[in-house]
Amino acid sequence: MLIRSIGALVAAIAVVLVATPQIKRFAHIIGAVDHPNKRRINKKPVANIGGLAIFLGFWIAVFLFGEIGQTTFWMFLASTVILLAGFVDDIFDLSPFIKLFIQIAVATFIVVVANIRIDFFRIPFTGKYIMLGSFAVPLTVLWITGITNAINFIDGLDGLAAGTAGIAATTLMVVALDQGYSGIAIMLIALAASSFAFLKYNSNPAQIFMGDTGAMTLGFLLAIMSVEGLMKSATTIAIIVPFLALGLPILDSTFSIFRRISNGRSPFSADKGHLHHRLLDYGCDQKLAVRILYTVSVFSGGVAVIFVVGFSLLSFVSSLLVASFMLVTINRFRALQKQNK
Repeated sequence: MLIRSIGALVAAIAVVLVATPQIKRFAHIIGAVDHPNKRRINKKPVANIGGLAIFLGFWIAVFLFGEIGQTTFWMFLASTVILLAGFVDDIFDLSPFIKLFIQIAVATFIVVVANIRIDFFRIPFTGKYIMLGSFAVPLTVLWITGITNAINFIDGLDGLAAGTAGIAATTLMVVALDQGYSGIAIMLIALAASSFAFLKYNSNPAQIFMGDTGAMTLGFLLAIMSVEGLMKSATTIAIIVPFLALGLPILDSTFSIFRRISNGRSPFSADKGHLHHRLLDYGCDQKLAVRILYTVSVFSGGVAVIFVVGFSLLSFVSSLLVASFMLVTINRFRALQKQNK
């Protein structure tokens, strides 16, 4: 297990670091470039199909070092369709409803064919279960499409979506290891490594964006792995941990949907009301805004890990490090606010 985990980690990082510059050149050749406009923050054209590198890094690592079975094959096939939908959108700008239709169709396929579904909930801190019965498929599809779009919604600042997805994958990986889901844990290691490696080219100032090619694929993979690795469990973590690990994108997308509907707009229409936009309005630069949101994700993920693993020396030290990072970030944010007054 240890050798395969290290192998997946190294392979994912190596593939992403090697592939990303090549994909950047390819993006400029085919015109897959984000040009500055009133909705975008970038000041110059930036290649936008970097998600291809994350996809390649993840799946090459999984096929080399993961536990390969029929479910893995169906996950690969489904994520490939999501990747292609995002790729086409990055070039031709698909309608949000077409993308949603594809997501629902693929999610339904993966639920029915691969049997990756949420069949029941355990009520936290009780021994009672809620069997979903005929609601299992629609609720699982809702979860998968929701997380797919949640990661896509927060992809608005350099490095934000990749870092947030990496933190979420790391959180889910720790919990999966603790619960004995070794196969899913290796996949999550590969996903976290691919996401973090991509930050070399995606951190501010970004040389390449992941685009919908990456954001939709990352969200989809996180969603189905949280179902397959945790939400099938009969323990309390089945419902609590995935929500904590993916807390930031879930909250941001939920607020965005309600805000748009209340304003009489489509829930999929673009705006500048996301959390990262609000931080920029407060006077943060991109790097500070991303650091603040990383802190929120790390804190939420840390709570999830402590909830599962329990209080120990490791969790205590980790909590101190997270708290220190939060304090430094908050103090810098306050200093910036004072400068702007």
